[in-house]
Amino acid sequence: MTVRSGGTPTPSAGKTGGKGSGGNAAELEALQAALAAEHAAVYGYGVVGGRIGHDRRVEAQEAYDGHRARRDRLVRAVSDLGATPRAAAAGYALPFAVADSAAAVRLAAELERRIAAVYSDLVRAATGARRGDAAEALREAAVRAVRWSGESVAFPGLAERAAAGPGASATPRE
Repeated sequence: MTVRSGGTPTPSAGKTGGKGSGGNAAELEALQAALAAEHAAVYGYGVVGGRIGHDRRVEAQEAYDGHRARRDRLVRAVSDLGATPRAAAAGYALPFAVADSAAAVRLAAELERRIAAVYSDLVRAATGARRGDAAEALREAAVRAVRWSGESVAFPGLAERAAAGPGASATPRE
């Protein structure tokens, strides 16, 4: 699996469809991409937690717990569609070195921006309650990104796509 700098994992080998998918391959692929992004966020927040200053440690722990919970819900959603959930990579290449608390804060903001981009894709691909869940996840990521960075964008999840460009990529370490 490869994660583009916008946070969107490219398809991995393995079963992505199956019984119960209702023929909505785009929704299933968007679910798998969100799951892969949540795996990466959980990894990234592990790094954040190791470097973040004491004053923001609770905030980092809450974000870590939130991403773990979303990841677990996505595993169930993919399984409910009869597909095999994408597994986490053993490690992920970070977008920059995280040597201190300031870098940890920047990484947390970047993780949230990337998650927002992936959830914007899921909002577009999903229907019904799943679309509502994706919109809520997008909102949460956008709010956390603002809290970490102090900056906001007009359309969270969309600006990240335009800024990333088509050729940018970051590859997880295996």
